[in-house]
Amino acid sequence: MPASSENPIPSGCKVFISCPESLMIFEFVFGGLVWILVASSKIPYPPLQAWLMFVSVFCFVITTCLFMFYMCGFQGSLSLLTGLDVFYHIFAAMLYLSAAVMEASVTHWFFFNPNSELYKFNISTSVFAFLATFLYTVHAIVSIHRWKSAS
Repeated sequence: MPASSENPIPSGCKVFISCPESLMIFEFVFGGLVWILVASSKIPYPPLQAWLMFVSVFCFVITTCLFMFYMCGFQGSLSLLTGLDVFYHIFAAMLYLSAAVMEASVTHWFFFNPNSELYKFNISTSVFAFLATFLYTVHAIVSIHRWKSAS
Protein backbone atom coordinates (compact mmCIF):
# COMPACT_ATOMS: atom_id res chain seq x y z
CA MET A 1 0.00 0.00 0.00
CA PRO A 2 1.63 3.26 -1.03
CA ALA A 3 1.91 6.10 1.43
CA SER A 4 -0.86 8.63 1.11
CA SER A 5 -2.35 11.49 3.06
CA GLU A 6 -5.40 9.37 3.85
CA ASN A 7 -5.48 7.70 7.25
CA PRO A 8 -5.60 3.89 7.03
CA ILE A 9 -8.02 3.74 9.99
CA PRO A 10 -11.58 3.49 8.65
CA SER A 11 -14.44 5.66 9.82
CA GLY A 12 -18.20 5.30 10.12
CA CYS A 13 -19.75 1.87 9.68
CA LYS A 14 -16.56 0.57 8.02
CA VAL A 15 -15.21 0.22 11.57
CA PHE A 16 -17.49 -2.80 12.05
CA ILE A 17 -16.06 -4.70 9.08
CA SER A 18 -12.38 -3.74 9.13
CA CYS A 19 -9.85 -5.89 10.85
CA PRO A 20 -8.44 -4.79 13.77
CA GLU A 21 -11.22 -2.30 14.57
CA SER A 22 -13.85 -5.05 14.55
CA LEU A 23 -11.83 -6.69 17.33
CA MET A 24 -12.80 -3.74 19.53
CA ILE A 25 -16.30 -5.18 19.82
CA PHE A 26 -14.88 -8.34 21.38
CA GLU A 27 -12.52 -6.24 23.50
CA PHE A 28 -15.64 -4.49 24.85
CA VAL A 29 -17.35 -7.77 25.62
CA PHE A 30 -14.45 -9.53 27.32
CA GLY A 31 -13.21 -6.36 29.03
CA GLY A 32 -16.71 -5.69 30.33
CA LEU A 33 -16.97 -9.25 31.60
CA VAL A 34 -13.64 -8.88 33.40
CA TRP A 35 -14.85 -5.62 34.92
CA ILE A 36 -18.12 -7.20 36.12
CA LEU A 37 -16.46 -10.35 37.44
CA VAL A 38 -13.72 -8.45 39.30
CA ALA A 39 -16.38 -6.26 40.88
CA SER A 40 -18.38 -9.36 41.86
CA SER A 41 -15.50 -11.42 43.20
CA LYS A 42 -13.66 -11.08 46.45
CA ILE A 43 -9.90 -10.99 46.38
CA PRO A 44 -8.32 -11.12 49.84
CA TYR A 45 -5.68 -8.53 48.97
CA PRO A 46 -7.49 -5.18 48.26
CA PRO A 47 -4.67 -3.46 46.31
CA LEU A 48 -4.68 -6.36 43.86
CA GLN A 49 -8.42 -6.07 43.34
CA ALA A 50 -7.96 -2.32 42.86
CA TRP A 51 -5.32 -2.97 40.18
CA LEU A 52 -7.61 -5.43 38.40
CA MET A 53 -10.47 -2.93 38.49
CA PHE A 54 -8.21 -0.14 37.24
CA VAL A 55 -6.99 -2.20 34.27
CA SER A 56 -10.46 -3.34 33.24
CA VAL A 57 -12.13 0.07 33.63
CA PHE A 58 -9.23 2.01 32.04
CA CYS A 59 -9.06 -0.25 29.00
CA PHE A 60 -12.85 -0.31 28.63
CA VAL A 61 -13.10 3.50 28.71
CA ILE A 62 -10.15 4.16 26.37
CA THR A 63 -11.31 1.48 23.92
CA THR A 64 -14.78 3.04 23.95
CA CYS A 65 -13.33 6.50 23.27
CA LEU A 66 -11.15 5.23 20.40
CA PHE A 67 -14.06 3.32 18.91
CA MET A 68 -16.26 6.44 19.05
CA PHE A 69 -13.48 8.54 17.47
CA TYR A 70 -13.25 6.04 14.63
CA MET A 71 -17.02 5.85 14.23
CA CYS A 72 -17.37 9.64 14.07
CA GLY A 73 -14.42 10.02 11.70
CA PHE A 74 -12.37 12.28 13.96
CA GLN A 75 -9.13 10.75 12.70
CA GLY A 76 -9.47 12.51 9.34
CA SER A 77 -6.02 12.53 7.76
CA LEU A 78 -4.29 12.56 11.13
CA SER A 79 -1.54 9.92 10.96
CA LEU A 80 -0.80 10.47 14.65
CA LEU A 81 -3.90 8.44 15.52
CA THR A 82 -2.45 5.37 13.80
CA GLY A 83 0.62 5.53 16.04
CA LEU A 84 -1.57 6.18 19.08
CA ASP A 85 -3.65 3.12 18.18
CA VAL A 86 -0.50 0.96 18.09
CA PHE A 87 0.84 2.37 21.35
CA TYR A 88 -2.48 2.01 23.17
CA HIS A 89 -3.06 -1.60 22.14
CA ILE A 90 0.46 -2.66 23.09
CA PHE A 91 0.02 -0.89 26.44
CA ALA A 92 -3.45 -2.43 26.98
CA ALA A 93 -2.13 -5.91 26.15
CA MET A 94 0.63 -5.52 28.76
CA LEU A 95 -1.84 -4.21 31.35
CA TYR A 96 -4.26 -7.06 30.73
CA LEU A 97 -1.44 -9.62 30.79
CA SER A 98 -0.34 -8.37 34.21
CA ALA A 99 -3.93 -8.41 35.46
CA ALA A 100 -4.61 -11.89 34.07
CA VAL A 101 -1.45 -13.37 35.59
CA MET A 102 -2.18 -11.74 38.95
CA GLU A 103 -5.78 -12.95 38.91
CA ALA A 104 -4.70 -16.48 38.02
CA SER A 105 -2.11 -16.55 40.80
CA VAL A 106 -4.60 -15.24 43.37
CA THR A 107 -7.14 -17.78 42.21
CA HIS A 108 -4.61 -20.56 42.64
CA TRP A 109 -3.25 -19.54 46.02
CA PHE A 110 -6.22 -18.04 47.86
CA PHE A 111 -9.19 -19.90 46.44
CA PHE A 112 -8.08 -23.48 46.41
CA ASN A 113 -11.55 -24.80 47.29
CA PRO A 114 -13.11 -25.76 43.91
CA ASN A 115 -16.58 -25.89 45.48
CA SER A 116 -16.44 -22.22 46.42
CA GLU A 117 -18.57 -19.83 44.37
CA LEU A 118 -15.80 -17.23 44.63
CA TYR A 119 -13.37 -19.71 43.11
CA LYS A 120 -15.61 -20.04 40.07
CA PHE A 121 -15.87 -16.24 39.70
CA ASN A 122 -12.11 -15.91 39.83
CA ILE A 123 -11.54 -18.72 37.34
CA SER A 124 -13.94 -16.96 34.96
CA THR A 125 -12.20 -13.65 35.52
CA SER A 126 -8.82 -15.23 34.74
CA VAL A 127 -10.10 -16.82 31.54
CA PHE A 128 -11.75 -13.64 30.27
CA ALA A 129 -8.70 -11.56 31.22
CA PHE A 130 -6.46 -13.89 29.19
CA LEU A 131 -8.92 -13.68 26.27
CA ALA A 132 -8.87 -9.88 26.49
CA THR A 133 -5.06 -10.01 26.55
CA PHE A 134 -5.11 -12.15 23.42
CA LEU A 135 -7.49 -9.77 21.63
CA TYR A 136 -5.46 -6.67 22.52
CA THR A 137 -2.27 -8.43 21.41
CA VAL A 138 -3.77 -9.44 18.04
CA HIS A 139 -5.10 -5.90 17.60
CA ALA A 140 -1.64 -4.48 18.39
CA ILE A 141 0.08 -6.79 15.90
CA VAL A 142 -2.34 -5.95 13.10
CA SER A 143 -2.11 -2.23 13.98
CA ILE A 144 1.70 -2.38 13.84
CA HIS A 145 1.50 -3.99 10.42
CA ARG A 146 -0.95 -1.33 9.20
CA TRP A 147 1.18 1.48 10.68
CA LYS A 148 4.36 0.20 9.00
CA SER A 149 2.66 -0.28 5.64
CA ALA A 150 1.15 3.21 5.78
CA SER A 151 4.51 4.89 6.44
